Amino acid sequence: RPPSTRRGRAPQSTMADASASEGATHAKPAPTLGRSGKKICCSCPDTKKVRDECVVLRGEEHCQAEIEAHKVCLRAEGFNI
Repeated sequence: RPPSTRRGRAPQSTMADASASEGATHAKPAPTLGRSGKKICCSCPDTKKVRDECVVLRGEEHCQAEIEAHKVCLRAEGFNI
């Protein structure tokens, strides 16, 4: 039997169906872009890499300078952090 008629039940909508129908009536806001035209996750890749490597290898408590350098870069991009 086809899945939609299994055990006499009507087909159930899925989360994808709900999202698709909501998307037609509720548009998501555009992501905030920095001065370079990139989202915050893609801005300042050099300071982000240094920060992330430091945190993984040494722990967050030993990487305050790297974390602050990344924040300075993001603020220069126009992000409010």
